[in-house]
Amino acid sequence: MATVKKGIKELCAEAEREIETLTVEQALALANDAKVQLIDIRDIRELWREGGIPGAYHAPRGMLEFWVDPASPYAKEVFQSGKKYVFFCAGGLRSALAAKTVQDMGLTPVAHIQGGYGAWREKGGPTVAIEQKK
Repeated sequence: MATVKKGIKELCAEAEREIETLTVEQALALANDAKVQLIDIRDIRELWREGGIPGAYHAPRGMLEFWVDPASPYAKEVFQSGKKYVFFCAGGLRSALAAKTVQDMGLTPVAHIQGGYGAWREKGGPTVAIEQKK
């Protein structure tokens, strides 16, 4: 069995000490702000299965750094807008790590939603079905 120096809980706790963490209520208050972009980092299959947040931009976690870096051939315009970026995943762990990573890359301001999409749905946040493209 491999030995890890830091487990996922420790990595996420470290990330949350360095990034802004929003409650669902805070995120709901920002959701329609033109200066804020919600970023859904879940896998596309999660979106098809669970739905998404209206207006959120889907940036799969595996491509995030490549899409954020303006020097990357995969760079996406959305990450050059100067908005505040609020990341979320299913439960708030991947988004904590993602927000920390892009903040380390120099993307600011960033935050993530505590509890992720699951908490958003529990609090009655608006959702939309995401259809699988054929």
